[in-house]
Amino acid sequence: MNDKKTSLQEEMFSQIHGRELFEQAKSYAYAYMDGVYDRNVFPTDEAIKTLNVFDESLPKAPGNPGEILRLLHEHGSPTTVAQTGGRYFGFVTGSSVPVALAAKWLSDVWDQNAALYVISPVSSQLEAVCEKWLVELLSLPVGTAAGFVSGTSTATLCGLAAGRNELLKRQGWDANADGLFGAPNLRVVVGEQAHATVFKVLALLGLGRARVEIVPTDDQGRMIANKIPELDSRCLVIAQAGNVNSGAFDPIDEICDRARRADAWVHIDGAFGLWAAGSRTKKSLTRGIERADSWSVDAHKTLNAPYDCGIILCKYREALVAAMQTTASYILYSEKRDGMHYTPEMSRRARVVELWATLKSLGKDGVEELVDRLCDHAKRFAKNLCSKGFRILNDVVFNQVLVACDTPEQTKATLEHIQRSGECWCGGAVWNGEQVIRISVCSWATTLADVERSVAAFVNARNTVDLSTNTEPGQM
Repeated sequence: MNDKKTSLQEEMFSQIHGRELFEQAKSYAYAYMDGVYDRNVFPTDEAIKTLNVFDESLPKAPGNPGEILRLLHEHGSPTTVAQTGGRYFGFVTGSSVPVALAAKWLSDVWDQNAALYVISPVSSQLEAVCEKWLVELLSLPVGTAAGFVSGTSTATLCGLAAGRNELLKRQGWDANADGLFGAPNLRVVVGEQAHATVFKVLALLGLGRARVEIVPTDDQGRMIANKIPELDSRCLVIAQAGNVNSGAFDPIDEICDRARRADAWVHIDGAFGLWAAGSRTKKSLTRGIERADSWSVDAHKTLNAPYDCGIILCKYREALVAAMQTTASYILYSEKRDGMHYTPEMSRRARVVELWATLKSLGKDGVEELVDRLCDHAKRFAKNLCSKGFRILNDVVFNQVLVACDTPEQTKATLEHIQRSGECWCGGAVWNGEQVIRISVCSWATTLADVERSVAAFVNARNTVDLSTNTEPGQM
């Protein structure tokens, strides 16, 4: 047998065994972590201009590994957004619990495909453990199945696919075998403040964006329960645990009351808010979630697992498996957990490793402390900004704060100055027809000092806007 290696193989084995490349990457990673908590949250214009260095034709010959890493660090690191620091409040984006980040480094070296037990026994075992832990932590029905996907968008796709197929099955229609042409008609009921990804999923599943039945919401974005149409056994009802702008929770218990009487399917979109169930002081926000049929949630948001880590949970294991399962002669299912039963992907990275590390390191008490701290910081943000003359437009029930100045123009200009300052980073939105600044407190790294520093950035930005328009700063 000819075991002669090519020159490229020889070089790659040399890189693996020599360690210099990985020591170089480690030193760059340490340098990044040392600076990320104090640096500008958004990269400077000067740094962004250097990204042109990556704009080149595909090289013909193999590149120098050390030079490749150097380019990434010198031009990539300064142009990242410091999302893992303590002053990023732009989107509902968590940081990374340190041990989970370290576990991700290790699992990246493992580079496991989590599709089947025979491909990765460790992934199978950790998925089974995390499924059990999540069901306990969130107080969901015993036997609830979990699938580990990239994010809530995919998790919602899985939950609604399971619900769609199960409702059709109850009416004698096999969606897997016969498709949707000629299938019994289903109804979809959502609140008018449902997340945009819900409508994207409905389109992908052939249920349509425009034919849904929209339920009016109150001034906090919660579905008004007595405005829900009469439900029946053809209904998919989608409720929200955490409005992406206000943080408000739909009246889940009342919604489930109506759905249970009608034998409808209820899916809870709980991307960041479902973790409230892990806190004794916030659990009341999720009252009734155990009565739903499926749930979607992100571990990379409130829980602070690294990206990407979404979870689909389904009360009816068989329904989820039926919607997701693939069969082929070469696929070797086992008596152990085969993760691809519960997800759309076959090839899938073992994201459960860092989820397991996150849950193992925090425990129930740590999850509760994390959730409560994020919510406390949000309340402090609101209180301090209000004392500085800003208007707070939502009831701060979880980790979201909506802020406005005197006028939409002032709000928009203030936000632009905040984003350019590098002191912190927030996003914008339109809330009840008004331009707002949207604060999402999601990082374990956020301290009281970060909140105070960010409030000062708000004040400085507004004052800059006021001076540029010849108005008195702080006049409300």
